[in-house]
Amino acid sequence: MTMQAMPQLGFGTYGRTGEAGIEAISCALQTGYRHLDTAQDYDTEAEVGAALRAAGLPREDVFVTTKVRPANFAPGALVPSLEKSCETLGLGHVDLALIHWPAPNGERPLSDYIPQLVEAKERGLTRHIGVSNFTIALLDETLAMLDGVPLLTNQVELNPWFRNRKLADHCTSRGVTVTCYQPIAKGRLGSDPVMKEIADAHDATPEQIALAFEMSRGYAAIPTSGKAERIRSNFGALDIRLTEGDINRIEGLDRGQRAIDPDWGPDWD
Repeated sequence: MTMQAMPQLGFGTYGRTGEAGIEAISCALQTGYRHLDTAQDYDTEAEVGAALRAAGLPREDVFVTTKVRPANFAPGALVPSLEKSCETLGLGHVDLALIHWPAPNGERPLSDYIPQLVEAKERGLTRHIGVSNFTIALLDETLAMLDGVPLLTNQVELNPWFRNRKLADHCTSRGVTVTCYQPIAKGRLGSDPVMKEIADAHDATPEQIALAFEMSRGYAAIPTSGKAERIRSNFGALDIRLTEGDINRIEGLDRGQRAIDPDWGPDWD
């Protein structure tokens, strides 16, 4: 599955609710983002739909991702939940449907919900399928279960302060694109002297440098913001070309500190 299927830089919509959310998503589309990432649990599918309608862009020009919440993993529940997501979005299909998290505390086997994701694809509810927050073991089990059906991405926490290297390298080796969430560590990277130094050398922001770094590794990234200035600034990461020296310095910043770590989550690598 080629990256062309999914624009490398997307706009995350977590927290982009209500009128302010529609404004932020609309700003992203006006800026040039053509990949919108939502989820059933974000409660922003309606806002994404409203912004898409207001933008008036051809449907095929915007790549829309949503994620299925674990509450919809029961046999027979996943496909109807995606039908409802499409209805809320005002779309006939999404471009990518992800399993948002593996079942909490492993309470359901993958065989309960991965085949339903394939069924959703077969029914035309989604063009591509993927997972989020899957470990190496869960990813490999999923790929074996899919028996050749392409898995586009594993969306995971990844940024210069949390490289998640073991998992990211494994995804890449299996032909699964890494999509980085929290790619700019919620704006905390501005306090990092190395990131600031590299940013100054490129007349850029530390956030732009983080995004450029992730894309240089072949990953996709989905930053978000409610501020038009930041939304536009982040998009400028597409124009930045880091040197090998920059990349090596950023690789050395890994603190190994995960920010998203629910107690019901999987046993991380």
